[in-house]
Amino acid sequence: MLSSAASPFLRHIERCRNVTLPAGRLPLLHDGITIGLVDPACLSWMTNPACAGLLSVNEDHILLPDGQNLQRISTILAQQERYVPFKEWFDVRSPKGQIIGQIDRGLIPVFGVEASGVHLNGLVQKDTGLHLWVARRSPHKRLDPGKLDHLVAGGMSSGLTAEETVIKEAEEEAAIPAHLSRQARHASTLHYAMSRPEGLRRDRLYCYDLLLPEDFIPHINDGEVESFHLMPVEDVFQRVRDTDDFKFNVNLVLLDLFLRLGMFDKQDGSILAENLHGHV
Repeated sequence: MLSSAASPFLRHIERCRNVTLPAGRLPLLHDGITIGLVDPACLSWMTNPACAGLLSVNEDHILLPDGQNLQRISTILAQQERYVPFKEWFDVRSPKGQIIGQIDRGLIPVFGVEASGVHLNGLVQKDTGLHLWVARRSPHKRLDPGKLDHLVAGGMSSGLTAEETVIKEAEEEAAIPAHLSRQARHASTLHYAMSRPEGLRRDRLYCYDLLLPEDFIPHINDGEVESFHLMPVEDVFQRVRDTDDFKFNVNLVLLDLFLRLGMFDKQDGSILAENLHGHV
């Protein structure tokens, strides 16, 4: 049983794992493999004449005969104003990692396909202890405006690896030069399935640690961040424990960091790790 000191952290895991799949959604099948879970309320989108031949809608599943159809479907549904496109393509992969096709980022929660992203813990070791760079999201962001965030975080656009995404996002979001961001080390990979207002999020998060020089100062570079703040890791720990100030999935990555830093006793750490890394 979790101690009273650690139990508040569990709510962040439960919030990001608030749905039991398939959650009433229809499997989206390609070559006999489920690659997505489609909201039944959106079936009429896929049976309109413009999508004829691109999908086969059945009573208990939807067939995608050709993965390349996903781009065409994304474009058609955006033109019909069924969703608001990001105009950013993400790869759709099989469970074994094979790329099947590309989908607009905005359609991912409707189709319930897995999306991948990276989160970077920007760490600074000072004489006074370990510190973490924290960003505040722009108030103009579509998702979770104004929330606290990682120094660097972003979705994996089509054609990029996790490592390439870290380097790209580090430069774009915080003006971190490539010779520094290449030193980031993959620490863990997290998964969750979550029902959100935009739909079903099935996310895979590649978590990285980067130890930055004390004299490095990040700079706002692309307008997605309002400000940066360097905080003692103990203060971040308390903020995650006591508030919901951080973007929902950032809490998971920070909890993973706290576990790796040994900031919980053995019993609490074991229970939280099991819940955080357990099967979705």
